[in-house]
Amino acid sequence: MVVSPEEMAEFLSAEFPQNTCKVESIDTDGATVSQEVGPHQLRPGGTVSGPVLMAVADIALYVAILGRIGIVPLAVTTSLTINFLRKPSAQARIIGKCTLLKVGRALAVGEVWLYSDGLQEPVAHAVGTYSIPPVKS
Repeated sequence: MVVSPEEMAEFLSAEFPQNTCKVESIDTDGATVSQEVGPHQLRPGGTVSGPVLMAVADIALYVAILGRIGIVPLAVTTSLTINFLRKPSAQARIIGKCTLLKVGRALAVGEVWLYSDGLQEPVAHAVGTYSIPPVKS
């Protein structure tokens, strides 16, 4: 692991103050993040909104990639596809567990399973690709 959870949290706090996900863990194969759920994360009908789930998936992937390659602020999402599987709990935080599938010089691909904390069945599944900027010599 190149970046610790504490270093990643500090980086996200400084560079992405709008982020409200908490970094739970990082290892060489992926990362886990969590998002508290409150009234601002809910849509009509009392379920966690799709944009919140997408954000958790994107942050989990970003954290996993930077955990592997180091802090590269200009790594950017090039694609993110999500499948909503079931209604998330409005009373439980969302947990995003990312597994890196391939990390190359220019692109990184990973998948993220999203869960309502305390429930075994996933609420969504996402697959994403990030573009990694060239290393300047």
